[in-house]
Amino acid sequence: MVRWLRKKKQQAEPAAPSGTSGEKKPGPSGQEELHTLEAAPALQAQLAGTAPQLPVIDTSVPLLTVSGVERSFPVGGGQLHVLKGIDMSLYPMQLAMLKGRSGSGKTTLLNLIGGLDQPNKGEIRFKEHLFHQCGDNERTYIRRKEIGFIFQSFALMPLLSAWENVELSMRMAGIPRSQWKPRVTHCLELVGLAKRMHHRPFELSGGEQQRVAIAKAIAHKPSLLLADEPTAELDSQMGAQVMSVFRDIIETERMTICMTTHDPTIMEVADRVFEMVDGKFVNS
Repeated sequence: MVRWLRKKKQQAEPAAPSGTSGEKKPGPSGQEELHTLEAAPALQAQLAGTAPQLPVIDTSVPLLTVSGVERSFPVGGGQLHVLKGIDMSLYPMQLAMLKGRSGSGKTTLLNLIGGLDQPNKGEIRFKEHLFHQCGDNERTYIRRKEIGFIFQSFALMPLLSAWENVELSMRMAGIPRSQWKPRVTHCLELVGLAKRMHHRPFELSGGEQQRVAIAKAIAHKPSLLLADEPTAELDSQMGAQVMSVFRDIIETERMTICMTTHDPTIMEVADRVFEMVDGKFVNS
């Protein structure tokens, strides 16, 4: 599977003008393979040379920087130090992974990056925003407009279809109604669920539910996508498909993705791996 993931990463990088995409086309029967990702229409259009020219993104300027961040929690009569001086930068269109055992501080750092928590010490800068100085209302507004979250438990509304779950996220983000239908369709096609968009979560496999959660997280076009152990509840095949979706998202949606994981089999597709041990980075 590592060789397959490495191949997907190479395909996600700027392709030489060979005129071929390397993707398999569906057979003449048209029978649906539930666990086979459909090619992203936007990516197909780019490979065919028919897509409009996308704006140039300066990938040398960090999207987010973390400087000297510490986080501790009161436990009994003392303090539990979870993060102990974290320094990191995330750049545009980058797939970064936070690697470490349970309790190493990965999720705590992810919450700080996403503005869900505040550090005891240090600075967090996201674009022009200083998260460590923002109030609750300001951080909520930034998250709603600029950041998408993918949770390990999928966090889908069980009585809503895949389409309705993605549409709900756009309602909450304040996206104009006129944009809902084309954007929801695009997001579900991007994650390979064009033919399953009207199914409810209990009618979908675990991998399909995770892909709905991904579509939901990117619907409002965030700059930064944060994922907490997105492959933990999936088998190796489904995990590989989710990582393939992430690569397509970076290429077509121009987003930065930061995720936590302890699965060494998927790290080959990362642009940067930050290894955490006891609240600090090692070998990153």
